[in-house]
Parts: sequence; C-alpha cells; structure tokens
Amino acid sequence: MRAVKVSASILSADFGDLLHNSRQAVEAGCDLLHMDVMDGHFVPNITFGAPVIAGLKGKVNVPLDTHLMIESPEKYIPDFAKAGSTYLLFHAEAIEDPASTIKLIRSHGCKPGMVLNPTTSEEALKPFAKDLDYVLFMSVWPGFSGQSFIPDVVSKIARFSKWCRERGLTPEIAVDGGINPKTAPSVVEAGATLLVAATAVFKAPDMKEAVRALKSAGTKV
Repeated sequence: MRAVKVSASILSADFGDLLHNSRQAVEAGCDLLHMDVMDGHFVPNITFGAPVIAGLKGKVNVPLDTHLMIESPEKYIPDFAKAGSTYLLFHAEAIEDPASTIKLIRSHGCKPGMVLNPTTSEEALKPFAKDLDYVLFMSVWPGFSGQSFIPDVVSKIARFSKWCRERGLTPEIAVDGGINPKTAPSVVEAGATLLVAATAVFKAPDMKEAVRALKSAGTKV
C-alpha cells in the first residue's frame, strides 16, 4: 500500500464561487490546491494571476501548488511567492537556467518544482532532482482541462521513480492530466505519489467519494 495525495486543480472549479469550491475540495479530502497559471503564450489559454492565489491565502488550510505555464516564469516568482504559494512549479521547456530558478524560488520561501510536457524526457529532471521538492509529469498537453490521458507518460514516471529510489531521492512525484479512478492506478504503480485532478474532483457528483476513489489507487500498490 502506498499513501497517495490528491491536489485539486481549480481550473475546473466555479470561479464565481471559488473560495467555497476550494473549501469543499479540502473538506472532501484533497491535500493541496493546484493553481494553473497560463499566459496565452507558453500555452494556448489564459487563466489567472497572483491576485487569485492571494485571495485564497490563509483561507484554506492546505498548501497551494502554483503551476506556472508562462513564458519567463522567473520574472514572476516574487509575486506568486508573496501571493501565498507553497510550491512554485516551472516548466523545463520554459527555462534556460533551472538551477538559478530553483535557488530563486527557495530564496522567496517557496518549495521548487519542475514540470515536463508529455514528450519531454525525464532526463531533463536528473541534473536538478536533488534540489527539487516536487516534479510534475504532464499526461496531457497543458492548456485546457478535460483532455484524455496520454498513457506513454506512465513509463517515463516509472523510469524516473526507479532512478530516484536508487539514489535515495524523495521528491513528490506528481502527474497531471486526465487523472481519474481509471487512470490513477497505473501512474501510482509507476511511482506517482501525488495526483493532480480537475474535472475528476470539481465535476464529480460526490466530491468526497471522488477523492476517496483517487486515493484508493494507492491500496493496489
């Protein structure tokens, strides 16, 4: 059995009632809230900025993991740290100097995370893995919720998880995209410890049961 955490992506929440929706997700058993920040350039969608995160700061009692799907994320790290982010996640594809970005995130009191698009090799993580608290494997192309899970990502998670175990490294290994009770078991078996879910949580008829079903993937490992 493996303990599995769930981070509820507010991308599928009701933004007209965001605080209430976020609290519902926490009460249903979610361990984190996932903030998908998109700029319309790095990904083909626009969502929200630091003020939305600041609006939740101190009003929900779980960490906020902020996923920066933006160009030049290093320019905005101070703003998102001040807004209340616990984790700040940047894309390997958007940064020329990950080591400096990791140091910058830590200097602002946040925990650094690195994200890979579906076709980016896990090799991109290895030079920086010892300094990361969180790695996120995208199992859809970032930009929109409700996409279908890309199964090829499972083997990438398995290879990276094995590599970490062999070196005694223990970053949170997360997966985001098309995660539901059917897809969760395969990524947990591969080594994922955190499931990021949007539609599967916020659009579920029974949110508490939906979270329980996701976490139950850990009982099968």
